[in-house]
Amino acid sequence: RMDQALLLVRNELPEQELRLAALSGSCHQCLYQFLAFVPPSNGSKAGTVLVMVDTQHPLTLLLNGSVGDRELCKLQYHFGEFGNYSLVVKTLSTTTKSVSCDLVITEGPINSYLPILFAFLVYMGILAVLIVGRLVMKIDPVRNWVYKKLNPRETDRLINSELGSPKATESVSSDARPRVWSSASRQRLRSLDTFRGLSLIIMVFVNYGGGKYWFFKHESWNGLTVADLVFPWFVFIMGTSISLSLSSMLRWESSKQKVLGKILWRSFLLILLGILVVNPNYCLGPLSWDNLRIPGVLQRLGFTYLVVAALELLFTTPGAESGTLETSCPALQDILPYWPQWIFMLMLEVLWLCLTFLLPVPGCPRGYLGPGGIGDFGSFPNCTGGAAAYIDRLLLGENHIYQHPSSSVIYQTTMPYDPEGILGTINTILMAFLGLQAGKIILFYKDQHKQIMSRFILWSIIMGMISAILTKCSKEEGFIPINKNLWSISYVTTTSCFAFILFLLMYYLVDVKRLWSGAPFFYPGMNSILVYIGHEVFENYFPFKWKMQDSQSHAEHLAQNLTATTLWVIISYLLYRRRIFWKI
Repeated sequence: RMDQALLLVRNELPEQELRLAALSGSCHQCLYQFLAFVPPSNGSKAGTVLVMVDTQHPLTLLLNGSVGDRELCKLQYHFGEFGNYSLVVKTLSTTTKSVSCDLVITEGPINSYLPILFAFLVYMGILAVLIVGRLVMKIDPVRNWVYKKLNPRETDRLINSELGSPKATESVSSDARPRVWSSASRQRLRSLDTFRGLSLIIMVFVNYGGGKYWFFKHESWNGLTVADLVFPWFVFIMGTSISLSLSSMLRWESSKQKVLGKILWRSFLLILLGILVVNPNYCLGPLSWDNLRIPGVLQRLGFTYLVVAALELLFTTPGAESGTLETSCPALQDILPYWPQWIFMLMLEVLWLCLTFLLPVPGCPRGYLGPGGIGDFGSFPNCTGGAAAYIDRLLLGENHIYQHPSSSVIYQTTMPYDPEGILGTINTILMAFLGLQAGKIILFYKDQHKQIMSRFILWSIIMGMISAILTKCSKEEGFIPINKNLWSISYVTTTSCFAFILFLLMYYLVDVKRLWSGAPFFYPGMNSILVYIGHEVFENYFPFKWKMQDSQSHAEHLAQNLTATTLWVIISYLLYRRRIFWKI
């Protein structure tokens, strides 16, 4: 099967049965998992057994003898996909009774990463063709010839214009449209839509399967993969959008009561769409209250939007963003006027810390942050997520949270756990608040590109330093490890560090130097709600999914997932061309 190899164990030891166990390199402080018993050698015939081994991560194999359960050998190896291997166990010396374990490659594995390289080259080829085409279209004779073939009427108008006899109405209409469009482009921060679109497209690709590669799936517990980056980035962008949109609405003299009504309505719609439309428990059959999953991505986005937008609306001071208010420290003019917001966020983080580390959880150690299952040497199998899971089970019930967490594969957890649960929402609000701060920087230092970029760099350094302290620059040994399931503080500081850097790069390339239009990510970024809900609803329908000839092939899965993701980019582009945008 995909991500597996075949291992033949040959036992040449007479009268001694072997016990084979394995431990995944990605499983921290885990128990060895039993694989098979290997029968003893019978005269000239060795005892053999065939087992399937995982190829996604390095494995440690442990062989114990039946006599006194003595450890005979231990070896670490990263098996290759679809490879055939032989592990030969034999006696080196009858006097010392020393045993050797030799691993032999019977049939070489395939390179399962070649499809990624091929896909990369294909997309780079398409990009090169588009760039060359755009450069060629800048040549006047070529452009005129193309326009003549595609739009003869427009060509006639150009010819008449060159002869000096254009109609007045044509001149006005042809000049007015570009001016209006360029004005609108300047008003909207194009890099923000580009960043949103990039996050969304990665999210769509990951949700569709990511070619079934492990690094395009969520990390089993502590750590980061590509899939773990996109949701916090989306939350960060939402926070930035809140700052820009509220500033715009209040500038046009909308009352705070009216704006608050819009905030409440939008939050309600997001939560409703998440519960009724984008609900993974549909796979269990018709949706009913018995198995309705209450938390979710859109639900968390809706509640986070409500808190952060209301917080910004409540404490926004007229004149602060225009720089008319005097502050004792000009370097902190984008922070000091909003000190009540920072106090509120600090109180939320204290609440998260107290609940996470001080709340008593029955049958579990206080402050437990582990995955449960076979983790921590199997000491706390039913403690997955600690206080976060306990709060969800207590307030929502086991049937109303996610039933198959990412820890269930590696750590073999049996308890339901929801990565979009109640406690983690506190740190999601912090992530959106950091995005809100990015928006304030853009507003306070409008058109001062160096100031904006230097502040983005400063914030990324601060967030990175906090992450380094909290994690001790380690995946597992820090005070608070990076964990997407728990939405730990270190997870927020790390992903926000990356978000500030990435936003900085896009802002520089798209809005400052205008070296990049933001395409193709700009288009889905303009229609993010439609693309997200659409890709969830139509996930199992053609042409986004079809029956594969070989379901055990990374290449076929990658081709299908990339095709589906590309289709949503094309759909968003067509909607953009027709000026169709779904806003909530």
